[in-house]
Amino acid sequence: MTGSSRTLGALFDSFEQEAFRLETLDDYSRSGNVEGFRAFMAGEQQPENYNAQWVEEVRSHTTRGKRVYRVHILARPLTDYLKYELGWGYATNMTGGEEFFILDTTDKANPLPGVPDFWLFDSQHVASMRYDGHGAFLGADVLPSDGTAEFARYRDIAIAHAEPFPDWWAKHGV
Repeated sequence: MTGSSRTLGALFDSFEQEAFRLETLDDYSRSGNVEGFRAFMAGEQQPENYNAQWVEEVRSHTTRGKRVYRVHILARPLTDYLKYELGWGYATNMTGGEEFFILDTTDKANPLPGVPDFWLFDSQHVASMRYDGHGAFLGADVLPSDGTAEFARYRDIAIAHAEPFPDWWAKHGV
């Protein structure tokens, strides 16, 4: 079954225990908060209400005991986009209860080569994310349930090889 970003939204709105995201790209600059990235690149201060809608969305889940977390696979040196995403985005989103982990492949092999970006909801539903080569979101494909176990395994591998973002950022942040 193939779905649109509306289907992804419905999955996000209806999960019961956990929503996991794997991020694999170094650049999402043409998706989401394009103006925020432009402001960051222009050296502007982070707006006080930056990402407020997402933080509130996450908080609506985490205050009910649901877990929202992600692993980003990356290598140093960080791209400008990753400096922005981690410095502005992750730090802000954590205030809503979202958890972040970094799988740094700078000095080790990527344990998940070729695995696409995805969301996994309650280990039951997978939405595979599609992007163009320039960081623009093209859509999400809701995958058949018979492949869910494979994506749960990807999640487990990613978490096993990652470290909490605050610890990683303290060592490598800009």
